[in-house]
Amino acid sequence: MELDNVWFAFGLTLFAGLATGVGSAIAFFAKKTNTRFLSVALGFSAGVMIYVSMIEIFFKARDSLAAMFGDTLGYWYTTIAFFAGIAFIGVIDRLVPSFENPHEPRKVEEMEEDAETAKKGALLRMGLFSALAIAIHNFPEGLATFTGALKDPALGISIAVAIAIHNIPEGIAVSVPLYYATGSKKKAFGLSFLSGLAEPIGALIGYFLLLRYMNDAVFGLLFAGVAGIMVFISLDELLPTAEKYGEHHLAVYGLIAGMAVMALSLLLFA
Repeated sequence: MELDNVWFAFGLTLFAGLATGVGSAIAFFAKKTNTRFLSVALGFSAGVMIYVSMIEIFFKARDSLAAMFGDTLGYWYTTIAFFAGIAFIGVIDRLVPSFENPHEPRKVEEMEEDAETAKKGALLRMGLFSALAIAIHNFPEGLATFTGALKDPALGISIAVAIAIHNIPEGIAVSVPLYYATGSKKKAFGLSFLSGLAEPIGALIGYFLLLRYMNDAVFGLLFAGVAGIMVFISLDELLPTAEKYGEHHLAVYGLIAGMAVMALSLLLFA
């Protein structure tokens, strides 16, 4: 495994994680939430992630495992790892209390109303728990981006962009309540920024834990698990949030556009 590929994969993971800072900046400088844009963007991100997971990543994992174990057993292992990835991210999601879940969409103007009525302690607790929840979620997302980029740099770019879009509303969810609780944009932005750093940290931890065991079988199992993680994120977080931010049709149009762009990029770089 070339060191240049590792650095490239890490750079993409860092880019995706730090997109929470973009959400934080939007929260501080935008007067009104552009719900139509966020709805389309989140739908687009879901389309990219679902298409690339089911069409590209799953079958690359299957090919890798089939080369080690044969077609039938390789297919079984791929399918089991895919659903294991779904179970893994599902358990993480269940550990986050629903009232503090950062994937509940918030608008800048709503948070201003909250600031007038809610106690600062409650807002601080909401922001801190949101930051912690996002950090926990970002560990497997970082591993997904990192693994995808190691296997195929073009694929890694697509995953990184999709996850970066997905991280923007999370930056809003962390930074706004923290700002109104502390009165400091600097502190709120800093915590939002740090929650995004969990993504490259997750990638590095996963990489160093698996480095000595890395072969086609481990790559195949990990890749199939990544596909499951991304499908769960899309269906459980991105699409519901896209619909809550805007109209149903906008979310679906974004979804289809994301699939189409991903399909075209795979065709062009095949």
